[in-house]
Amino acid sequence: MEKHLDILPLSEWLPTGGKPLIIGGPCSAESYEQVMGTARKLAVLNQVKVFRAGLWKPRTRPSSFEGVGETGLEWLTEVKRETGLLTAVEVAHPSHVEACLRHNIDILWLGARTVVNPFSVQELAGVLQGVDIPVMVKNPLHPDVGLWLGALERLNHAGIHKLVAIHRGFYYYHHALYRNQPMWEIPIELQRRVPGLPVICDPSHICGRRDLLLTVSQKALDLEMAGLMIESHLDPDHALTDASQQLTPDDLGILINALVVRQTTGNKEFESKLEKLQREIDKMDAELLDILSKRLKIVDEIGQYKKENNITILQIKRWRDIFYDRLNLGSRMGLSQDFLFKLLQLLHEESILRQEEIMGLKEIGKTE
Repeated sequence: MEKHLDILPLSEWLPTGGKPLIIGGPCSAESYEQVMGTARKLAVLNQVKVFRAGLWKPRTRPSSFEGVGETGLEWLTEVKRETGLLTAVEVAHPSHVEACLRHNIDILWLGARTVVNPFSVQELAGVLQGVDIPVMVKNPLHPDVGLWLGALERLNHAGIHKLVAIHRGFYYYHHALYRNQPMWEIPIELQRRVPGLPVICDPSHICGRRDLLLTVSQKALDLEMAGLMIESHLDPDHALTDASQQLTPDDLGILINALVVRQTTGNKEFESKLEKLQREIDKMDAELLDILSKRLKIVDEIGQYKKENNITILQIKRWRDIFYDRLNLGSRMGLSQDFLFKLLQLLHEESILRQEEIMGLKEIGKTE
């Protein structure tokens, strides 16, 4: 267990009535009308306590929309005045912090790209020295619990005691179901190292698409996370950033009402082990698909070579040799004969279809 951090319980500075904390709002503040329109609708949802909006967007390419900057702080001041919602903004530079403090923003958060750089975190901690403001810290891009913890420690050492960790998933180089892999065992490990640290989930950035949000949100609550940060936009399909992962306020309300807040304590050790094993399967599946793709590319080369040399596609002996060799090999590895037969047959049929297309044949042969 890590050295004790002096962290105030969430209930002491942001009471939620025993319910999960819900933070909503657009990925990016785009206009006064968009911000206010979204905030008014979210304020109707009693569960939403905090309005979030990105003002400085750390985009990969400079041609992308990089946010409205300090102009948006005036809009958030109006949001708080009219709706009573608390306001939260991502900060990545000391000047962002100073601007937010001048405009009485209620909560700051550090994004994943900032957390990866201890120098940046230390700069922000320096400007926050002695300031009594809640700060939420997203996990770094890669699954490094030490880096995540280090950012929390730097802020705590600067006197920030109202700390929250945000689980937004981790970058995974293979294409997968999620935009960022949940890797639930990482936030669980963080909580093990820092007992009492509130952890909330950002399913928007984990999912990258709105149809997965409910499942991931429910999973987070089942793992006893303290709340959810879900992006919401009046017109998500036309949002300037992350359009596919945002919900309308009405749809956010439907999602919230569909969530089940369980009263029983889950077995986090069991969940952590299960998620670790499932992540191993995800990796293996990605590797398996990569191998299959490479195999079929070689099949295409064979087809092209046959076409150029006027070689017949029908080579039954070759296929028979492959079939029995792989069947015996797989059996020795503990795979069932029925499974192997179906798998080999599918591979053979796909190989023939591809070679037939390359060679311009209409009849399907039986070779590879």
